[in-house]
Amino acid sequence: MTRRRRRLVLLICCMSLLIVSLDNTIVNVALPSLGHDLRAPISGLQWTVDAYTLTLASLLMLAGSTADRIGRRRTFQTGLVVFTAGSLLCSLAPSLGWLVAARIVQAVGGSMLNPVAMSIITNTFTDRRERAQAIGVWGGVTGISMALGPVVGGLLTDTVNWRAIFWINVPIGLLALFLTWRFVPESKAPSARRLDPAGQVLVIVLLGTLTYGIIEGPAAGPGVSAACFVVAAAALAALVVWELRRPEPLIDMRFFRSAPFSGAAVMAVSGFAGLGAFLFLNTLYLQSHRGLSALAAGLCTLPVAAITTIVGPLSGRLVGNRGPRVPSVVAGVCLAVAGALLSQVTLTTPLPLLLGIYVIFGVGFGMLNPPITNTAVSGMPLAQAGVAAAVASTSRQVGQSLGVAIAGSMASSAAAYRVNALYGLIVLAVALLTTGRWARATAERTAARLTEGPQVTLSQG
Repeated sequence: MTRRRRRLVLLICCMSLLIVSLDNTIVNVALPSLGHDLRAPISGLQWTVDAYTLTLASLLMLAGSTADRIGRRRTFQTGLVVFTAGSLLCSLAPSLGWLVAARIVQAVGGSMLNPVAMSIITNTFTDRRERAQAIGVWGGVTGISMALGPVVGGLLTDTVNWRAIFWINVPIGLLALFLTWRFVPESKAPSARRLDPAGQVLVIVLLGTLTYGIIEGPAAGPGVSAACFVVAAAALAALVVWELRRPEPLIDMRFFRSAPFSGAAVMAVSGFAGLGAFLFLNTLYLQSHRGLSALAAGLCTLPVAAITTIVGPLSGRLVGNRGPRVPSVVAGVCLAVAGALLSQVTLTTPLPLLLGIYVIFGVGFGMLNPPITNTAVSGMPLAQAGVAAAVASTSRQVGQSLGVAIAGSMASSAAAYRVNALYGLIVLAVALLTTGRWARATAERTAARLTEGPQVTLSQG
């Protein structure tokens, strides 16, 4: 494939990331208007976000393995159709319940986009340095979505209504569908993987009960929360035992013997928990407490988006040239500092100071994405690229879901932001632990075992 064709494939794949990520930021800025129109409580607003992210997290690994089996382009095109249809359903929702259901439809389609797109990128860019740079561009698109989402969402919410925020996905989805059919080559894994329905059900039970206990626990009582957490723990234990015994598991637990792989998963959960909490709390703070319009609140997030867009490709180049440690450490420090500063924000905090804190957060988040993906797949075989990409994406979505759930369940936003500082410290500690010589040795041993072992394993993605 020529260099120009590879870049075109990267552009098409980034379009899928754009509409899936755009939906998070657009919805967040419209939450106050949406809640007022549909008479939704705080927990209802949390479910509007988490129904989407939880469904994504639950189905990403299934979508990745399905793409490896039946074809990545075919799965990608199906995801575009379902996501676009789900967006139309969201715009027509007559009540909160219907909106949450339509968000689930959206997420079913979205689960077939990002991990599959990442596996297409992985198989298109075979050079290590070129792949790292492509992943950096991929991460930078997150910044673009963060820039467009709040501003476009705020403009549409103020000038039309919140339903218009879902219309923007339709033309982008249709254009990406045509370009995929025209330019993206079909690819499959050399050997097909069998489905793992029991493992898939256990993942859904684990994530669903954990999030329900966090969101609904404060209102339903400690007994409900305790029951949900017990069920989630049991589902996790059963999932580990079941996956270790399967010849072709949904999640190959042997991957977690690699310190870089495990560290990338922990950093993804922690970092994106911080992002989910930031977006949720920031919207409520700016609109409900400081009285800004949806558009003004969206404009306030531009420093985060602009810095993320700039720093993402830079982080990718750092990973390609010097490895993942430096950008990961910078990400952890910036996220921790931003969380600590945001916990001190009041209604009278000068806006320039607030925007300066947002810049620090943007640097941290922009630095985080490329090393997560690169570290997770470092040294892994290529045969099952879709599933590997899905593991990193699943960790991100799980983190964002938990971040929204935990932030919304806290009575004090200052306390929630202190938790955000803790997320940053976790990223920092894990980055230092899993990017050294010992960690690289565990990755090499794990890759050797995966290559020699009888199981079909995950791959770079």
